Amino acid sequence: MILHHQFVKIAKKYNKKIAIVDRTRNSRVDYSKALIASLILTKKIKKYEENHIGLMIPTSAGCMLATLGTLMAGKIPVMINYSTGADQNCIYAQDKIGFKTILTSKALLEKIGCPMIEGMICLEDIMEGISVGNKLSAALKSKMSAEAIIKSYPQAHPDDTVVILFTSGSEKDPKAVQLTHRNIASNVVDAMKMFRLTENDIILSELPMFHSFGQTVDFWLPIANGMTAVTYANPLDYKTIPKIIKEEKITMVAATPIFLGGYLKESQPGDFKTLRIAIAGADKCPDWLRDGFKKKHNIVLLEGYGATETAPVVSANTPWENKPGSIGKTLPSVQVKITDIDTGKDLPRNKEGKILVKGDNVMKGYFDDIEETSFRIKDGWYDTGDMGIIDEDGFIWHRGRLKRFVKIGGEMVSLVKTESVLEGLLPDGVSCCVVEIPDPQKGARLVAAVTQKVDENEMRKKMGKELPQINIPSRFIVFDELPKMGSGKLDFRTITDMVRKTLNK
Repeated sequence: MILHHQFVKIAKKYNKKIAIVDRTRNSRVDYSKALIASLILTKKIKKYEENHIGLMIPTSAGCMLATLGTLMAGKIPVMINYSTGADQNCIYAQDKIGFKTILTSKALLEKIGCPMIEGMICLEDIMEGISVGNKLSAALKSKMSAEAIIKSYPQAHPDDTVVILFTSGSEKDPKAVQLTHRNIASNVVDAMKMFRLTENDIILSELPMFHSFGQTVDFWLPIANGMTAVTYANPLDYKTIPKIIKEEKITMVAATPIFLGGYLKESQPGDFKTLRIAIAGADKCPDWLRDGFKKKHNIVLLEGYGATETAPVVSANTPWENKPGSIGKTLPSVQVKITDIDTGKDLPRNKEGKILVKGDNVMKGYFDDIEETSFRIKDGWYDTGDMGIIDEDGFIWHRGRLKRFVKIGGEMVSLVKTESVLEGLLPDGVSCCVVEIPDPQKGARLVAAVTQKVDENEMRKKMGKELPQINIPSRFIVFDELPKMGSGKLDFRTITDMVRKTLNK
């Protein structure tokens, strides 16, 4: 499947059906208008000589159409994170990939206080430059058959790069991940089967498209299957999103646990009555969140797992096969195995080791980084860097990042396991993050960053009932807020720096 070709076919098939409901701008775009708009943008974007075009636009009809226009112009969109340090992220992407042109929005730049960077072009200016002739030309072209429209533009191959996304950088500098049409299409086809979706589903598209979760599930999944995508630019607007879900009769929501927790808190009984599928991904789903969705809305919150490098989904629970606490079974076209962290040998069921993934969803590689690519992908198997087990029923259980294991006194200690126990003892809505601090005697010790003061002695006693002493934090440091990445994941690097600076005062 060539994704933008699939969009053209779908747009011709569904014509007057609503493709995108943009709740930020209060506009509704049917498939016919979406096709015309993408054809107009294609002509505008063709004028830029570069092979790569940066896109820094909030999740919206504009972002989706600009992505389609970039691809139809025979160029590769490079999605740029605007959630924090947008100007530096622009420069980093330009230097890493080797391009200058970045399509962005004046409204976004003003909202986040980002200065104009050399090479930036605002969509508002492009829109003002669209003539009546441009519109008529695109409208006439849209009347051609899907095959004729597709043939009139640069041809593409399933293994061509369809987008470049940057890893979160929560542990080290972001890497430029090249995802192909085959990668994302594999996820799209599998998701349709696994969750029994149809063109009648309405998907909430609130996740940023610079994140693989948003790129695949919130954009390509609906647009390649004739669904309706309801976009909203701010996933942190917890009060508004439950109203959107209710008013637009959303049937599927996929988001990070932090975002879902906000929607749960601000929602009212009945707001989510049309939801058939609610999925948490990109971070561990806490028990209180699952319990809250069930109690307040009688909805079974499902958990999935993936990575930017796997386009992103690897596994998920479904309404028909679900083990709460697990990350579900693999998608139909995906293989997973568990290997020993020392020997690399395959492990049997219920033995903990590294999670390796193989399938059409595994990335093409990191841009201009053969060494890192060959380190992470061997014989087609992608090393996720995560620890886990596969149980006797084929469900995968995530045990945390290998990098979030630390050796203390010769023992391997999981920071994620400590966090999981701590989360269960903290009041709802209180965040925590356990980090490693160097210790001259033991090599390392654990410190917990929390967003509410705790009785440290009492907390250690309670944790001691479930964990060995070596897993219990030596200190609890209170911060008003724990910084997050644009995806909603905790920013481990920044939190570790905050803890170390506090301890060194």
